Amino acid sequence: MRSFFLLLISAAALSRLTHAQVPELLEPLPLPMLAAAAPAAGSPAAASAATEAAPPPSSLLPDPSAVSSAQPTASLSQNVTINLINRLVQRGALTQADAVDLIRLAEQDAQTAQSQAQVLAETKVALEQAAPPPPPADEDEYRVTYIPETVKDQIREDLRNDVLAQARAEGWAAPNQHQEWTSRIKLYGDIRMRHDMFMFPAGNDNTGSFPNFNSINTGSPYDVSIGNPVQPPQLNVDQDRERNRLRMRLGFDIDMEDGFTAGIRMATGGNNSPVSTNQTLGSTASGSSAQGGNFSKYELWLDRAFIKYEGHLTPHADLLILLGRFDNPFMTNSQIMWDEDVGLDGIAFKITSPWQPGFKTFFTAGAFPVFTSYFNYAPNNPSKYESYNKYLLAAQFGTEFKITDKIEVKSSIAYYDWKNIEGQLSDPYVPLNATDAGSTDNSRPSFAQKGNTYRPIRNITSSPLNGFGTTNQWQYFGLASEFRQLYWTGRMDFNHYEPMQISLLGEFVKNIAFDSDQISTFAVNNRAGGDGAFDGGDTAYYAGVNFGKPIPAFEKRGDWAVGLGYRHVESDAVVDGFTDSVFGAGGSNMEGYTINAAMALSKRTWFRLAVMSATQIAGPQMKTDVFLIDFTAKF
Repeated sequence: MRSFFLLLISAAALSRLTHAQVPELLEPLPLPMLAAAAPAAGSPAAASAATEAAPPPSSLLPDPSAVSSAQPTASLSQNVTINLINRLVQRGALTQADAVDLIRLAEQDAQTAQSQAQVLAETKVALEQAAPPPPPADEDEYRVTYIPETVKDQIREDLRNDVLAQARAEGWAAPNQHQEWTSRIKLYGDIRMRHDMFMFPAGNDNTGSFPNFNSINTGSPYDVSIGNPVQPPQLNVDQDRERNRLRMRLGFDIDMEDGFTAGIRMATGGNNSPVSTNQTLGSTASGSSAQGGNFSKYELWLDRAFIKYEGHLTPHADLLILLGRFDNPFMTNSQIMWDEDVGLDGIAFKITSPWQPGFKTFFTAGAFPVFTSYFNYAPNNPSKYESYNKYLLAAQFGTEFKITDKIEVKSSIAYYDWKNIEGQLSDPYVPLNATDAGSTDNSRPSFAQKGNTYRPIRNITSSPLNGFGTTNQWQYFGLASEFRQLYWTGRMDFNHYEPMQISLLGEFVKNIAFDSDQISTFAVNNRAGGDGAFDGGDTAYYAGVNFGKPIPAFEKRGDWAVGLGYRHVESDAVVDGFTDSVFGAGGSNMEGYTINAAMALSKRTWFRLAVMSATQIAGPQMKTDVFLIDFTAKF
């Protein structure tokens, strides 16, 4: 800082000189006492000379009265600053007293700088002495003295990829973008618009031969007395119907980590039917008490809610466990037993074992509550009735194998045991009104379509209160047959013409609990001609062939699929409440063919056409033709 002020003073002095005086400053001047000050100012030698042998600063300067052009009589100093000060004194731009003071300050600055340099040098030596000795050299260590630029670039790229991968995995690449849990949720769904037409050819029996048992069992009991002039609810068998229908499903799969997954799905539906998620536009329900139309809003139902676990049971066996309400876990190839919309409640597990390339087995089993008695049943009776709960126990074993690289086969055999699914005759009693419940009213189906054989379940005794059986015969109806089914399904895929696939499909169902002789004693339907001998059956089968790509495998515009099938489903081969809801207007006791064709408009949109023709097997004549047009968008 002092040197800076020294230069400012010198500059100020120079500014007082005339143009004529400036060249004279460049001439050498006599420095009597600075001849010995040859070392540069600020050096150790200069500092030593200044403190030990130098005369007083005033003797270093010439007499101001000396001639400005005089030549020096001794050697000049190598310090430019001191030479400049002497010149300024000689020319009168600076007094001798100021010059002495400037030189003194400059000497002090030099001494201070020397002291600081010495302290820094001593500190560096002390640190070097205190540092630990270097570790001994590793014999296996190699010293790389040069790394090529290509290797450096590869190292940088690898480090960058590792850091980004860790950032994505731990969610800190963009900490303000989303919460961690959102990355574990997958959204999916679909929207389908459908136009369907149900057509009934001439000749169907419309004289009251087709009671709507589901309408009776889900409402007030029907008075079957001879004197009742009111017909029971009837199925439509003679008037064509057209409908526009909407289906929307929205679901979430949630990764719970460590093999656990949770699933939730909502769906539309005009009612809580287990076999349909369709919503008829212009109506909010399908029953006679429907409210809606006029652009009213529609209901949304809980369609799926489950917890799933997937892991390894053994090194050669994978385990899947389902708990809650989930998709049907059993292998199927048609809808003769299970409609595609049916979801099962309960618990199921599946073990898959890949024994060798091209061959594996699977085993699926589960327990499913079908119906649980109302907690306060019967609601109008102070004394409650015993619970009447229904269950399904099921198991299926199957194999998947390749005959050749282009031919794959998948086949399975299953056993379904329906507990308490059949109707039970109540204790004898006299119902006083339509709300007076019987002890086995809960044995009736809570949902049904049509086709199964039914029986009365209230044991109504003759009494003066009911005109000795001529009035007040309030009746419900239950399934006449028990159900224990053997179920085979098989599929053979030919992949010689990829991407087109040809598939042969087959299914066979046998209700081994069916007893025709027993059922004939109390059956109220499925009789020849309507009121003749019992004509129901216990067998169902399906045969079909598909060409093209399966619809779930559509990948681009132009992908297509065509299917042909024939089915024969006797009255009590399957539970009619869970079979196909479209073929023949739903239910069992029908046979006929189906034709399907579908084409993709994009990877996630397609349309489908379907034609179905069904004829009732047992009982009076009923034929139904169905035509469908679907447009589906999936996300």
